[in-house]
Amino acid sequence: MSKPGLRSRLFFSHFLVMIVGVSSFVAIGKLSSPPMFVQYLEQLEFNGWRLRYARTQLVQGFEQAWSRSSVWSVIFGASTAGFLSYWLSRRIVQPLQQMEQITEKFGAGELQQRLPTTEIPELNRLATSFNRMATSLEGVEQRRRELITDLTHELRTPLTVMRGYLESLADGEIEADLDTYDRLIRETARLQRLVNDLQELSQAETGYLPIHLQNLNLRPLLELMVEKFADQILDNDPVLELKCPPQLPLVRADSDRTEQILTNLLGNALSYTQTGKITLQAWVESDRFDSRSATRLWIAVQDTGMGIPAAALPHIFERFWRTPSTGFRGTPQAQDRVSRGTGVGLAITRRLVELQGGIIEVESEEGKGSIFRFCLPLAR
Repeated sequence: MSKPGLRSRLFFSHFLVMIVGVSSFVAIGKLSSPPMFVQYLEQLEFNGWRLRYARTQLVQGFEQAWSRSSVWSVIFGASTAGFLSYWLSRRIVQPLQQMEQITEKFGAGELQQRLPTTEIPELNRLATSFNRMATSLEGVEQRRRELITDLTHELRTPLTVMRGYLESLADGEIEADLDTYDRLIRETARLQRLVNDLQELSQAETGYLPIHLQNLNLRPLLELMVEKFADQILDNDPVLELKCPPQLPLVRADSDRTEQILTNLLGNALSYTQTGKITLQAWVESDRFDSRSATRLWIAVQDTGMGIPAAALPHIFERFWRTPSTGFRGTPQAQDRVSRGTGVGLAITRRLVELQGGIIEVESEEGKGSIFRFCLPLAR
């Protein structure tokens, strides 16, 4: 046997309240009204009215009138209360039924479905919460589809290259020399870097990437980064220099993640700068984004490389985004560095900066170079 629905329960609950109220009204009126009427008649007699012989008839007439009016009151009140109970229960249940239909469609994959607003504040808050959740899930689903599309595109190129070399080796069209094996190793390493970067980006975006904040002096780390990348610069490559005050205030940051940020930014600058200069600099300035905090430490990587087109700047921190070709010409080593990117590094960099409470910005002019800068909060 099926249980009654919400509409029936609301209707019967309202109707039951009405019956209890009317019954209480009739019972109390029936018991209290005649004695009160008799007291009123006695008061009239005390004031000089002669009602002694007509008192019984008056009381009986009053009781008959009261009974008739009570019957009509009950009939009219029950009818009105029943209609209002049905109308109110329908007004409450109808948006709930609509919510049920929309949530079923949402569960079936129609993520664009949204709940409409209602006149009931509680249901309206529920609809607002659901719509907020639906928007978030729709964004997650959209990013998932984009990730699968981008990942398929990124994996296709190295896999196609490796398959071509392997088929040529199997058919005897090319010799199995060191150069061929070196190309296969580089494509395999590219696939491995892509997988590692995707795993790290996924952890960063979902908040599972561990961040160990501590009071940190960045001056030794900046010197270490310049020394490490200076070993990778050839004679005809750009000059790498450090511009930093001898003493820097302590920041609240993760040493390993900050080093990863600097590695990504300096690696990109070295890849896209053929000649000129790459400058790593740090300075302290007033916080432009939070008036409650007096200062922040800014770190910037500035190069004189190929630059970024203005149309690409809004997308530069998106995963798998690469700037359109700008006619880069350089040594084979430089060209190889440019082609090795996975398109995920800057997305990881931005997320690492945000997880440490900072902000990252970029300025660039095509053909003149780029400036990537980020800030970290000072230690208190």
